Amino acid sequence: MRKAERESFLKSFGVFFFSLALLSGVLEYFEYFKLKHDIHEKVYNEMRLCSYDLKCTQYEFDFVPLESKKLYQLSESNQELYALFSLPKNDTYALKLSLSQSHYQKLLRQSQNLVIGHYLWALAIISLISALFSLYALHPLRRALRLTEEFSRDILHDLNTPLAALRLNVSRLSIAQKDEKKIARITQSIDTIVSLGDNLRGYLEEHDEKREHFDLHTLLEERLMTFQKLYPDITFSLNQETLLLDTNRDAFMRIIDNLFSNAAKYNIHYGTVTIGVNRSNASLLIQDTGKGIDHPEKIFERFYKENDRGMGIGLHIVKKFCDMLKISIEVESHPGTGSLFTLHLAALTVR
Repeated sequence: MRKAERESFLKSFGVFFFSLALLSGVLEYFEYFKLKHDIHEKVYNEMRLCSYDLKCTQYEFDFVPLESKKLYQLSESNQELYALFSLPKNDTYALKLSLSQSHYQKLLRQSQNLVIGHYLWALAIISLISALFSLYALHPLRRALRLTEEFSRDILHDLNTPLAALRLNVSRLSIAQKDEKKIARITQSIDTIVSLGDNLRGYLEEHDEKREHFDLHTLLEERLMTFQKLYPDITFSLNQETLLLDTNRDAFMRIIDNLFSNAAKYNIHYGTVTIGVNRSNASLLIQDTGKGIDHPEKIFERFYKENDRGMGIGLHIVKKFCDMLKISIEVESHPGTGSLFTLHLAALTVR
């Protein structure tokens, strides 16, 4: 079961379970008061019979001053449950039959245990029903996800052929033509499309089950070699600290590639990109000397962009991958001063 399916199942299960559990709890609450009322009825009827011959051992009896308002009704005090009955040819005293508070509480506990037992059985049945309902409700979402993924994979597969043809033709143009800037722009556009396809392909895959140990510094060096070729006018620098990570390498690489690409793409001419690994607090810092961001709080929103370049989904994909891999990401940026992205990797670090 995938992450979206698990989340949908758990939320559906929670709604079904807590709704039915609450309803069942209310019913059991009223059931308890019904049992309590039945206990009172039973005790009063037994006292009434006992008042004729006093042949009962569970009740104590006494003669008390007559209180006409309390005759023939069950009353409760801190010490006992009692009822008063009139005496023949006696207007001064009444017969008092009482049940000790300890005995009364014992009867109530029996009723409580019965109600709790019923409620626990009800919760077990509710859990089963909720799970079945949730699985049933999950089928449309699962089918829609499968169709979307299959469609996306088919599109990615179909893109490979025209992209390969474009690469081949561009390589021929580079031999026949001398306008290297135009060819470089075409090549960069093709690389952007390929990168988007890689992002989508990586996002469609299950990453939680594909964890591996790898050295962060080695991965960063490998990726920097690629980006230095793509952006020869940008200076990339990397410190010597490293971390050993345990996560999905391909998904983590997609995060790094998108951040490196943005840092270089929106940098000034002959700008710099500084990458630093901070071992003490398990973080990765990527700082550029670019134009900066007017609204850093919006950059992870889908399709948000502050200029005409790009599609506005690169950083949204970065945030999605970070959430998937349990990476906390922060950004500090001001117009004209560049940007600083910080990845907190404590959850992925091998101790």
